[in-house]
Amino acid sequence: MNLRSYFQKIREIEQGLHEAFIVVVSQETSDGGVRGLLTEVPKHLAARMIADGRASLATADEARDFHEKKLEAKRLADQEAVASRMQVTLVPTAELKKASRISKE
Repeated sequence: MNLRSYFQKIREIEQGLHEAFIVVVSQETSDGGVRGLLTEVPKHLAARMIADGRASLATADEARDFHEKKLEAKRLADQEAVASRMQVTLVPTAELKKASRISKE
């Protein structure tokens, strides 16, 4: 393979990509690559993966679904983090009755 043409191909693909981060779909490869996995990568890496035949650009629908799933996973992780930080204070019944009598007066 001619290295000059290889890197020229990568540059041409990269110029065609307009976002800083690109969602790509993996292709099955002989070294164990699995077909159909969605990944968000920097533009220069996406161009190289496409040139190598390891990935292709995700469609607009696939990219939108990927981003929605990513946002939902982030929301759930944040929710779980908040739940794990919840603090509980145990108050004896006598103290609780005493406090409620004071507040009624």
